[in-house]
Parts: sequence; structure tokens; C-alpha cells
Amino acid sequence: DSRRGYAVGNSGTIITTESGGVVSVAEDPASVPDNYSLEQNYPNPFNPGTVIRYAIGSRSSITLKIRNMLGEEVAVLVNEVQEAGRHEVQFESNDLASGVYVYSLYIGDRLAESRKMIRLK
Repeated sequence: DSRRGYAVGNSGTIITTESGGVVSVAEDPASVPDNYSLEQNYPNPFNPGTVIRYAIGSRSSITLKIRNMLGEEVAVLVNEVQEAGRHEVQFESNDLASGVYVYSLYIGDRLAESRKMIRLK
């Protein structure tokens, strides 16, 4: 509609607007730690659970979200300040339908990286 829009980019990035305004996709390189990584979930495809691993280079506010292909948030797995290092999250998806989902790592309020995963029943 006239107020809601979606944009899909590399690595499963999904950007939405619900205000009808302009959505910026530029990143401020100083706002994301230099040493971060988001690994492919394992197993993928999965049923019913999977593991998501990631690493951060410095103590940061971390959010790990899962969205469906419409950009709707279906789960928030992490939403806290974490120490630098490797981290692992178990995701159980008993309530999700089969399909493609995108998980995204945010450092502060900036999107660091996204990846796709497949849920099969």
C-alpha cells in the first residue's frame, strides 16, 4: 500500500518501511565492530531445530532476529549486550510452517549480516 514497502538485497537482507518514507541502506562503518561473523545455520534445511553461530569482535548490544519472506518478524533469539567472542543459539521451530526464513545479526541498531535458512516439515 502507500505506506508499506519492502526491499530485498544480498544475503537475504530485507528492509521494510511502514511510514511511506525513504529507507536508507547505507551503513556507517564505524558503528559495526570490525571482527564479526554470522555462520550458516546447521543443519539447513532443518526440522525441527537448528543451531546459529556467530562471533563479535567487541562487547556489543546484539540482536538476532528471524523473519519470514514477507519481512514479518517471527522470533527474536538474542536481544542483549554480549562480550566479544563466539556465540551459539539453538532455535526450535515447532510453530513455524515449512519455508524459507532469514536470520539477521544486528550490532547496536545496525544490520551486520543476514542469511537464509529453510524449514522443512
